[in-house]
Amino acid sequence: MASGGGSNVANFIRYFSRHPHIEVALVVSDNPGAGALQRSREAGVPCEVIGPGTWSDAEVLEQLFSSYGIDAVVLAGYLKLIPPRLVNRYAGRMFNIHPALLPDYGGKGMYGMHVHRAVIRANDRQSGISIHLVDEEYDRGPIIFQDTVEVVPTDSPETLAEKIRQLEHRHYPRVVEQYLMQETGRKGAVRNIHS
Repeated sequence: MASGGGSNVANFIRYFSRHPHIEVALVVSDNPGAGALQRSREAGVPCEVIGPGTWSDAEVLEQLFSSYGIDAVVLAGYLKLIPPRLVNRYAGRMFNIHPALLPDYGGKGMYGMHVHRAVIRANDRQSGISIHLVDEEYDRGPIIFQDTVEVVPTDSPETLAEKIRQLEHRHYPRVVEQYLMQETGRKGAVRNIHS
């Protein structure tokens, strides 16, 4: 699920393009102009746009995901709160990445450059990424992975964003893969993911 440019979507598609057990089966956006949709089309991955009134309708989303055989959901720059019913359906199989070290700088409205500006304003010397399972609140689900970068005095929100993007691309698909493959080993199921 993506709302923006889609660099993480493209990264997931590349990472899993030849994976024997996991594929990116669908990209969904609430934004018809999202770059994530174009990246999906270019890679030959099905994509869907869901209108604003439908995002809160968990039944419609469940039907859509079921029609594509979705087993796990990855939030890749998706900014809306997920309906509780959908969170429950994919409990333990819905992932998000946050561009800071949670629990700091999380919650509603804390995304992208807003986070990086807050880190710089606070004169923090470290930032990073947090990959977590999704629950009913913004950025509050169990954290399954974090990594850090140094924030230096010459960093701007833009340079910090680039450092964070590199961490995201390096770790996000790998961490999701490891988590799902552990689940597969326990349950014997092959996973299709939705980004």
